[in-house]
Amino acid sequence: MDANSAIGVFDSGLGGLTVVKELIERLPHEHIVYYGDTARVPYGTKSKESIVEFSHENTEILLNRKVKMIVVACNSSSSYAINSLKKKYELPILGVIEPGASAAAEQTRNNRIGVIATSATVKSGQYARHIQRRNQRAEVISKACPLFVPLVEEGWFDDPATRQIARRYLGELKQADVDTVILGCTHYPLLRDVIQRTMGRDVLLVDSAREVAQRVQRILHDKKLTRARGQGRHKFYVSDKPQEFGRIAQNFLGQSIKAVRI
Repeated sequence: MDANSAIGVFDSGLGGLTVVKELIERLPHEHIVYYGDTARVPYGTKSKESIVEFSHENTEILLNRKVKMIVVACNSSSSYAINSLKKKYELPILGVIEPGASAAAEQTRNNRIGVIATSATVKSGQYARHIQRRNQRAEVISKACPLFVPLVEEGWFDDPATRQIARRYLGELKQADVDTVILGCTHYPLLRDVIQRTMGRDVLLVDSAREVAQRVQRILHDKKLTRARGQGRHKFYVSDKPQEFGRIAQNFLGQSIKAVRI
């Protein structure tokens, strides 16, 4: 493991590509290896035990590619598996929950924070716990929004159906007068415009992917693992359906990619 090794990123499917996009923009010199477990997506409906098992398997796949740190770009894995991963492996491991929760806890003005996520992430309560560790006055209102994921993968970013579903899901948060909303699933940043219009322009949306990229930059600097020059290379692996992954991935990254099935 050295500065020229890649950053490893895994997710249950496509959503973690929003994290990859932020990493590419913030750290253009870094190599990135992405693994999407598309054969077993989604994790949000799986048991805690299955999510932990899958997360360890994904980590081993990335370690076989000699990565220097791992970003767990799956909110379900970050909810249930992050502690066991950190206990087992010595390299830096970062989940997506703590960076987003910390940003929301620090930036809220009225201490009323909404979290939108998959059912598994909401059920775990991890966002609320991390927020309240940072800000004991914060009240957290969580809402599962499972239909947002297929809408993103269909490319329906501003479709009438998407707007209607957003109004249904987010009405509870509007009534609760939240001033900050965490996009607690890596798919959700692609619906940012619809969510912002639904919640109102005065509501702050916290994109965990952006916060994660900032934290990765800091960790690499502190560990003296930053790759300082050259153009980063990006490799994408999946457990199933590489052609479909490559097609949909263009919506996330704004460029076509080729994924390899392993």
